[in-house]
Amino acid sequence: MESPNLDSPNLDSPNLDSLNLESSSLPLASSDGAVAPPVASPEAPIAPTDVPVRAPDAPARAPRVRVVTSFGTDLIGSLQSLLGTVVIAIFVITFIVQAFQIPSESMENTLLVGDYLLVNKLCYGGQGLADRFMPYQKIARGDVIVFHYPVDPQQHFVKRVIGVPGDKLRMVSKKVLINGKPLDEPYVRFLEPPNNLFRDNFPRTDIPAFGLEGKWWLEMKKLVEDGQLIIPEGHYFVMGDNRDNSQDSRYWGFVPRENIIGRPLVIYWSVVRDWDHSSPSSVTGWLYHLAYAVTHILQITRWNRTLRLVH
Repeated sequence: MESPNLDSPNLDSPNLDSLNLESSSLPLASSDGAVAPPVASPEAPIAPTDVPVRAPDAPARAPRVRVVTSFGTDLIGSLQSLLGTVVIAIFVITFIVQAFQIPSESMENTLLVGDYLLVNKLCYGGQGLADRFMPYQKIARGDVIVFHYPVDPQQHFVKRVIGVPGDKLRMVSKKVLINGKPLDEPYVRFLEPPNNLFRDNFPRTDIPAFGLEGKWWLEMKKLVEDGQLIIPEGHYFVMGDNRDNSQDSRYWGFVPRENIIGRPLVIYWSVVRDWDHSSPSSVTGWLYHLAYAVTHILQITRWNRTLRLVH
């Protein structure tokens, strides 16, 4: 049997008009129940519960927008940013600049073992239709170039252009003559006197030389007239600045135009030769190599060569 509410008025009392509804102390909710709507007086209009009530003179408020972020959204954004960076890097490496390292002495003293180069791959164009409209450079005598080695295109060589298509080239006692005129070469380094008949008096079709490519030996004989080597169209004759210690066009032939990658711009880093004379053969060795370079960068860097332009 339900207990009576002691705070409730006596509904059997005939004097209902004397009740004061506004001062009623009826509870609106139990301690563990939902909040009940307040009891309104009969005279007051009842507003819909799903429509916000606003005073007539109150300004309208802009709706609040709640931005919800999650770990998944942040991860997708980070991956998109990383992918964009990778795409840009691949584009730059493929078409604009590429890094190379000098492994041999053939270009001393212009380039030393341990020099790290940035090579401009866009300066000479791509032998396409755009070359007629873009301000690309022409490959000229004296240019230092990076190219695919004709004998093994997987290797990259760096040499200096000595002869261009149409030139007639010869060497007499180490002195280069182009079309019968001596070539000014302030960059050349000589280590020995002119005592090598093939190396110092080129071309020679009567005697071979150590390290000479057989295919080039046969081809060269067909291109020599009056003791001068005629450079064919689309090909370039290159030599190292360390003229007495360079395996170059004298020994393996011309560089085709399509093999040329670009022109070195700057030595962006240079390290002492004794530190970087060999490449690590394992992952552990490579990590040790890298860790040593990071911790000893001040000692192994040749600061007088770092950020030097290549000429």
